[in-house]
Parts: sequence; C-alpha cells; structure tokens
Amino acid sequence: MVWIVKCLSISQCLGPLPHEMFEDRKRVFVDLLRWNVPVSEGRYEIDQFDDEYAIYLIVEDGNGRHLGSARLLQTSRPHILGSLYPHLCDTEVPHGDSTVEITRFCLSPRITAQERKRVRQSLVSAFVVYAIMTGIKTYTGVANNQWFKQIVNFGWDCEPLSCQNSTAYTDLIAFKIAITEQTIHLLQQSGMFTEDTLQMLQSGPQAEQKHVSNVAQECEHAI
Repeated sequence: MVWIVKCLSISQCLGPLPHEMFEDRKRVFVDLLRWNVPVSEGRYEIDQFDDEYAIYLIVEDGNGRHLGSARLLQTSRPHILGSLYPHLCDTEVPHGDSTVEITRFCLSPRITAQERKRVRQSLVSAFVVYAIMTGIKTYTGVANNQWFKQIVNFGWDCEPLSCQNSTAYTDLIAFKIAITEQTIHLLQQSGMFTEDTLQMLQSGPQAEQKHVSNVAQECEHAI
C-alpha cells in the first residue's frame, strides 16, 4: 500500500509511519551515504524543506512499517533544484503549479533486494498515479550520474536539464520527467508499473484517512 501523507506541521508528522520514514532517511542518507544534512534528535533526517507544504508518498507493508518513500515539493515554493542547484540547468529552473520536485527517494535499509525492486516499482507507479490525480505535468529532480541512469531506464520520458555531462567538479544531474497520456503505458512496457492502493493520510488535529485510487485504467484516461 502507498500512503499520501500531508502534514500540517513537522511536529505533527511524527506519527508511526512518518516517524519510521525520517529514521530510515537518516540511516540511508546520513549513516550510509554520508550526506552533510541536518539530523533532528540524533534520529531523524529532517531538513528545511520538510514543512507543511511537503507531500510524502510512503510505501508500507500492511502492518504500518515503512518500506520506502519519497518527498514531493511544490516548485512554486523553495525547493532543492531552485534553491540549491539552479546552476545545473542550462535555462530557467522549471517551476509552476503543474511542476513538482521529487526528493528524498528512500528505500528502507531493512528490506531485501527483491523487496527493494517491488518497493521501487510501487513508488514510481505512485508518482504517475498521483500526478494524474492532481494535474502534475512535470516532475523535476537532482540525482547523481549513476542514479540518473536508473531513473531514465525506468522507461518514462526523462531527460537532463543540461547538455553538459557530470564533471569532476560535480556528479549531479538535474532532470525532468514528463507525465503524459503515454506514461503508464511506457512504464507497463518496461515492467515498472504496478497497481497499488493509494490512501490519503492527513496528519494533525483533524487527522483523516481517505481511500484515493487503485484503478490504473481510470488514470490512463484522466490526463
């Protein structure tokens, strides 16, 4: 199952599932990859972009355990590419109401290689279904060269935002992903698309859980 999590504030976002997500982000990005990013309470990887405007897609195992997740940021507000890496783009950083940035793509270090493949498929599929549900036409992001090649190989319409390759000075590549009426079909062809149930989880004083979608066929005709 994939949860769409919207937090009214980061302090209210530390329920069991988001709690595990931030802990796994610390294990992956700080402990394993050695990123120099903030750590809260010695346990949670939380930065300045984890605010009330962030959206999280979280894959869980059916028993409330975090398996993988990603953060979506509005590009009409401060976001990683626009705020930290605009120089990675040959032209203006893509932004607007229908353009959203994918960040903090994280797979739990506890899961097996086979589970990692399935969780990756669930997240990629959720990106597309969520985009169709909400009118997103373009995703952007920043990735190192190795991860960028994997993203391209998922099968969707993905291209770099600069004609320059990564250099000795930076291994980072800015990219964009177009969401069109063909995207689900492209992911089905590459074997990346999987049908999951998406649920809305609203954190805060008036928390609610709302069933969203699990029918890919409806989404294909919604663009």
